[in-house]
Amino acid sequence: MQEFLFQASVYLMAAVIAVPIASRLGLGSVLGYLLAGIVIGPALGLVSHTTDLQHFAEFGVVMMLFIIGLELEPRALWDMRHKLLGLGGLQIVVTTVLVMFAAMALGYVWQTSLAVGFIFALSSTAIVLQTLSEKGLMQTSGGRSAFSVLLTQDIAVIPILVLLPLLAVAQGPTLAADGSIQRNLPEADSHATMSLVEGLPGWGVTLVTLGAIAAIILAGIYLSRPIFRYIHAAHLREMYTALALLIVLGIGFLMLLVGLSPALGTFLAGVVLANSEFRHELESDIEPFKGLLLGLFFITVGAGIDFNVLLRSPAEIIGLAVGVILLKSAVLYGLGRAFGLRRRDQWLFTLGLAQAGEFGFVLISFSLQLHVLPTPLAEKLLLVVALSMLITPLLFILYDWLSKRMKDTSEDKTPDEIDEQGPVIIAGIGRFGQIVNRMVRSAGFKTVVLDHDLRTIQLMRRFGVKGFFGDPTRPELLHAAGLETARVLVIALDNPAAATKLCGYARRLRPDLHIIVRARDRQHVYQLYKVGADDIVRELFDSSLRAGRYVLENIGLSEWEAAQAEKTFFHHDRYAVRELAKVWDPNRATGENDAYVARTIELEKELEIALMTALDTQNESPS
Repeated sequence: MQEFLFQASVYLMAAVIAVPIASRLGLGSVLGYLLAGIVIGPALGLVSHTTDLQHFAEFGVVMMLFIIGLELEPRALWDMRHKLLGLGGLQIVVTTVLVMFAAMALGYVWQTSLAVGFIFALSSTAIVLQTLSEKGLMQTSGGRSAFSVLLTQDIAVIPILVLLPLLAVAQGPTLAADGSIQRNLPEADSHATMSLVEGLPGWGVTLVTLGAIAAIILAGIYLSRPIFRYIHAAHLREMYTALALLIVLGIGFLMLLVGLSPALGTFLAGVVLANSEFRHELESDIEPFKGLLLGLFFITVGAGIDFNVLLRSPAEIIGLAVGVILLKSAVLYGLGRAFGLRRRDQWLFTLGLAQAGEFGFVLISFSLQLHVLPTPLAEKLLLVVALSMLITPLLFILYDWLSKRMKDTSEDKTPDEIDEQGPVIIAGIGRFGQIVNRMVRSAGFKTVVLDHDLRTIQLMRRFGVKGFFGDPTRPELLHAAGLETARVLVIALDNPAAATKLCGYARRLRPDLHIIVRARDRQHVYQLYKVGADDIVRELFDSSLRAGRYVLENIGLSEWEAAQAEKTFFHHDRYAVRELAKVWDPNRATGENDAYVARTIELEKELEIALMTALDTQNESPS
């Protein structure tokens, strides 16, 4: 018990210390976990026997795929079929073949070389999806393409495990004298003491496997609602968590019994439950366990790296890791271009999937047992896989660096020649600008629309709304649009810095021009006041105010009382913003500005009095 508590304390302390530091340095949580594992493992020797713990931590990957499945409707998965079969399938085949030829060139037999190709064709689902989610890149074209390839790879693990026994060579491996292989490559059958397919003929295995998959689908469709209603009757919050864990662990166990990947089974269950009303409940219950187990998995990867093998031949190991990353990058870059990815998306796809993955550890272990890989090669491959995973967060940092230095494709195009002028200029025709433009034009006034997004301008033209492509912050475009004679300038840009810059320029040129600006938040409002904006509209202020009025109407106030409260709040907020702008300091955080904090507290008290006064006055007025 003491040993367990000590080990648990070490893992948690390493994560708590290393991950926040890595995140603040912009390295990401994954690299923080990996470095923490290296420190407590190979560096300080505080933990040992990480393999058994790693098998437990791999359920973080299983839970992550379950949550991803919950966010994918079956129709969305069907829509991805071309990328799953085309992009994902080609990546696996091309990478496997190239790595196989490279291994054969180094003198290995074709069976061993093919196994090595399988190992390095796979990427790290855990690291890539975690990083994409952290950076908000999951919904980009490059992120969706990367997810499609990762999903194809997870599915491909099944036929790869079926093919590996056919590659067995004559002589088996010998364990290293120091027991390194025993430590890093546990016997697979030690974790597979139960099986529903062992000893069955091929057709029997197929029937049992299909039956297990069908059981998951039918249970998700027909049993989920009755079970959740039964749990709901207990009125115990922890029972929802217990049920969520039971679903994930139970399906994972069933998949292991039929020889399939637990991750694949839980992903399928998530897709089946994606349209369920319990989807968000399941997601919120699983999320904390997923995060902790994923972090534990990354720590065990770092702690399990055998630096003795690295020290014996550092140039070879590092060269192989870099070689694998470069080869996979070349394949991914070519496939990305072939499937229409460009610029940022192409580099995200290329650099994000260039590493080897956690399933590589499983395939190396299985190949060693089947006499497909010799022991010295297996030792090196373990380290190459781990090093490539360790390098992955650095590749995402490289992507961030490249992304910041890339211009949008639209910036390379020649701006339109503006041949119209009007009393109202609207800079930016996104969701905000479109509504303003429709309202002004519908009232019979002419507008001149400018936007730097060519696709948006082209889309507006299809609906009969004429706009001009170009950067609204460029002086020559503003003058061509009639800035000298316009009466109103509406700045609806979604870039706060660009909006502030444009507002300041227009005010210096036209002190008499009425400028209406879209603001991101209060900090942006203060900046716009300083550069001379007349009317400032916060993005979510009016919609939030209306929502607050609806709340008041449904908790006891009449519609008139709620409207009066809304009106009072609106006018007081405008007054408060002007007051706070006087004490706002752009060089200090608002929480560290004592004058700002004190004035905010005073204004909140004034708001309470104003609201109570407005409501009391209304109640006292004669009906």
